[in-house]
Amino acid sequence: MSRFAPVALTVTSALLVLTACSSGVHGTPGGSGVRDPYFVKAGNGGYDVTHYALDLAYDPDDRHLTGTAEITARATQDLSAFDLDLKGMDVERVGVEGRSARWSRNGQELVVRPHDELDKGETFRLTVRYSGTPETLTDPDGSEEGWLPTADGALALGEPVGSMAWFPGNHHPSDKATYDIDVTVPEGLEAVSNGELANRTTSEGGTTFRWHTSEPMASYVAALAIGDYDISRSTTDSGLPVYVAVDKEEADDSREVLAELPEIMDWAEENFGPYPFSSTGAIVAGGDAADYALETQNRPVFPGAPDTELLVHELAHQWFGNSVTPKSWRDMWLNESFATYAEWLWEEDDGGDSAQETFDALYDHGEDDHEGLWDFPPAKPTSAAHISDTPVYERGAMVLQKIRQTVGDDTFYDIVQGWAADHRHGNADTDDFTAYVEKTAPDEDFDAIWEDWLYGDGKPDRP
Repeated sequence: MSRFAPVALTVTSALLVLTACSSGVHGTPGGSGVRDPYFVKAGNGGYDVTHYALDLAYDPDDRHLTGTAEITARATQDLSAFDLDLKGMDVERVGVEGRSARWSRNGQELVVRPHDELDKGETFRLTVRYSGTPETLTDPDGSEEGWLPTADGALALGEPVGSMAWFPGNHHPSDKATYDIDVTVPEGLEAVSNGELANRTTSEGGTTFRWHTSEPMASYVAALAIGDYDISRSTTDSGLPVYVAVDKEEADDSREVLAELPEIMDWAEENFGPYPFSSTGAIVAGGDAADYALETQNRPVFPGAPDTELLVHELAHQWFGNSVTPKSWRDMWLNESFATYAEWLWEEDDGGDSAQETFDALYDHGEDDHEGLWDFPPAKPTSAAHISDTPVYERGAMVLQKIRQTVGDDTFYDIVQGWAADHRHGNADTDDFTAYVEKTAPDEDFDAIWEDWLYGDGKPDRP
């Protein structure tokens, strides 16, 4: 991963390439990074993105991507320059408000100096034209993300920072935006992304797919799947549109589990509250793409046919992670604990072990089956390489079960549904969550849960 470079050094080097500031300058450069505790160069300061309009074309034969990103943003300070996250690719032109802008590259930073300075509160439109072979990035934990070529296309996945491999942006979960993604691919291939398919046209051997996401989305859950997919459309009992894309080689193995998707969605709404998006579905990629599932918005991605528990997990993320999104990567447990606990609840409601029985088995034998369960507390991963480790998932789910034990079922579901409703389409951190729990159940004492289970080192004593 790129190391943090002080803002002054980054901007100074950029301006030496671009131009010296004039004497009338009143703005200052936006920061490179938002000081995330684990990914310090992720995101950028000085502006907030409200909309991405991406126009992409991909040729799988030579793995070449061409793109134009039109980004609408609001300046949060007077700006003389600002950064975008973009790893690799060749930048051909940058414009701000219809005028050419000067730019330079500094690692994953695309540094832009607009022709005219931007005032705090001003909404502006930025255009970046770029092309090249997108990169596959390796995370600190060794997994691959970014642009993943496949035998007949590609799969783009972004957690935690992989989206900067295929479009420039403010790539931190704290900055959510709406999206329009147009993708042109050779005729005969499908291109599947987030939200709803607004249009599909074919001409001169290419097919263009237009995807629209009207609800705010963090860039790490943006996705693009290009390849030979079987497409199916249906609705849930409540009328929610379902769009499923399955790699043809995975179709037979996926059919039975994917048929459960409408039932799972109805169950999830009953437990977690109203679904926060306007459609749902799934993408089942071929085995040569990724080796992990990801909760991409509206339409989670699976590396081959999922089982029911994995489908429940990724669909639960639509509430917890995608709608209620962490303020920083330190708050990853707020995503994974709820999705893991959803698996426990599904098993409980489906006649299997109760959530308490699952908790007890983990407490008594967790070290045998879940490596590193007690290595660190869920709210304090030791480094970027461990934000997806067992404590964030299973021990985080144990925190939720401790809350349920303390308050009882009625209040617990008030907490779960209220948390999802109060922070719908927003961002939240661990302090927000603990404060919400305490506000919802003011007569209970949660100090031992926070101190021993959420933040404490080692295996807590059984009460």
